[in-house]
Amino acid sequence: MVKAATARPRRKERKNITSGVAHVNASFNNTMITITDAQGNTVAWASSGSLGFKGSRKSTPYAAQVAADAAARKAMEHGVKTLEVEVKGPGSGRESALRALQGAGFTITSIKDVTPIPHNGCRPPKRRRV
Repeated sequence: MVKAATARPRRKERKNITSGVAHVNASFNNTMITITDAQGNTVAWASSGSLGFKGSRKSTPYAAQVAADAAARKAMEHGVKTLEVEVKGPGSGRESALRALQGAGFTITSIKDVTPIPHNGCRPPKRRRV
């Protein structure tokens, strides 16, 4: 008789990383913060939507600040102390997420804007008439 496989909860291993890269993706609808190691492996992440903000409140600077705080707390559990910050997107949460990361106690070594700029690629969405 074959025994049924018992599901053991996978324990998160505590990585010991001192420096990392914070990727801040600020879109018009949401702000996502991912903290990775130098190779690009995810250490911690948070977004405005994952923290309970819904609809238009996800795109506010306050939601971005709360998301950055949450990601920072998770990353500090893995021993991250210094960060390089890469900011992408036109959203309103760019600066507030950056300030929150700085206020969380990280040493920020560099801030880079990696927003993709088209050389006249796709046609943009039509303007809203409200």
